[in-house]
Amino acid sequence: MSQTLDTYWKQCCEILHDNLTESAFKTWFQPIQPLSYNDHVLVLQLPSQFCVEYIEENYINILSKTLVRVFGRGIQLEYRVLIDSTSNSGTVIPSESPVWTLPQPEPLPAQMRANTAAAALPEFESQLTPRLNFQEFVQGSSNYLACTAGLNIAQSPGKTAFNPCFIYGGSGVGKTHLANAIGNQIKQLYPHLRVLYVSANTFQMQYQSAVMEKHTNDFYAFYQSIDVLIVDDIQYFADKKGTQNTFFFIFNHLHQMGKQLILTSDKPPLELNGLEQRLLSRFKWGLSVEITKPDFQLRHDILKSKIHRDGLDIDEQIIDYIAENVRDNIRDLEGVIVSLLAHSTLVQTPIDLELTKQVVGRIVEVSAHEINIEQIVNSTCSYYQIDVRELSSRSKRREVANARQVLMYLAKKLTSKSLSDIGHAIGNRNHATVIHAIKTVEETMEYDGVLRKAVQNIKNELLK
Repeated sequence: MSQTLDTYWKQCCEILHDNLTESAFKTWFQPIQPLSYNDHVLVLQLPSQFCVEYIEENYINILSKTLVRVFGRGIQLEYRVLIDSTSNSGTVIPSESPVWTLPQPEPLPAQMRANTAAAALPEFESQLTPRLNFQEFVQGSSNYLACTAGLNIAQSPGKTAFNPCFIYGGSGVGKTHLANAIGNQIKQLYPHLRVLYVSANTFQMQYQSAVMEKHTNDFYAFYQSIDVLIVDDIQYFADKKGTQNTFFFIFNHLHQMGKQLILTSDKPPLELNGLEQRLLSRFKWGLSVEITKPDFQLRHDILKSKIHRDGLDIDEQIIDYIAENVRDNIRDLEGVIVSLLAHSTLVQTPIDLELTKQVVGRIVEVSAHEINIEQIVNSTCSYYQIDVRELSSRSKRREVANARQVLMYLAKKLTSKSLSDIGHAIGNRNHATVIHAIKTVEETMEYDGVLRKAVQNIKNELLK
């Protein structure tokens, strides 16, 4: 049975790995050991009570579905927390969701079979994620237009030129968060409106279920009663003719009735393959807006927001290191913070730069992005529009003095050079002058937004 159990758990891990970020899987599921499976009771050993609570709070939904698909209906889950590794003693904790049965493959919501008149339909679950709201959505240059359009839509759903709103961008840049934020804001402002968030895969499976159960009329009636329809990852409709045809008629009906449509995709309409031209042309009726990879400033702001929300105390140098090296998407940024939190909580490890480098190195490939003083000199002079020779001169002109201090500050922050080396490179100034410049910039940035923006802009240019 042990070999069979290991095989089953390996299958579970493969499914979980495919549906979670690399950091989340490695932090929370890789350490789990399957102990036994008897009379439909699966016992999993976890390293701590904290792990049990975190999985129950954040991952129980995907874990339950995975266990049911691999082990079958009626499975019960218990956790065993190892207390003493020497004696192998531990305590058993039952899951708060003790029994699971396999749901029908994406069945139609029960309300789809109610009276087809919209006014007579009962309340239904919008499927929105409450925590994905505008308050938690950090705005930056990469998502500014999309966020602004989303706020306008939320104020007047179906009444702006942004209908449909087609949001596209790479994985992990915030499309799903923004789509949910729009829906949540609409629900808050207009509680009477019927708002539904659905993934393209779920829509397709619901449609297939409706066909098999001969409830297609109910399916159409339900979706045509929606006031705000949000479909995530529309690219998964590719090559699914029946689903596309059905969505075409639903789209037409909602649009003609002045209802709001919000769609997300990994590509713009012009680059989507396998979708009918008549659908693609409709996707371009409203606004197509891209969310690009977050720049350094946005990555930094997202980290600060998450750190504050999680109640952590992390040094600014560590935040800068993460923002400089985790560049592709927001999920990886969040994964780093979750891993640091796990290390800090589970094994009482202080969150320092060395630990951060280890965690970041397991999530992304850290490139050797060396910045030298010459690059900082050129970027600073370019920003302040002054000649390079003036920085090394004894000029006390205000613009030159400000640029010189900013240069010294950035050289200390972005290079490994000593204070003496920095001073020597800028007109043979001594280390005391460099210390004074760094302190002046740090203190001034606390209240001077212009200086703070100048420093950040130069840093962003250097870190491109």
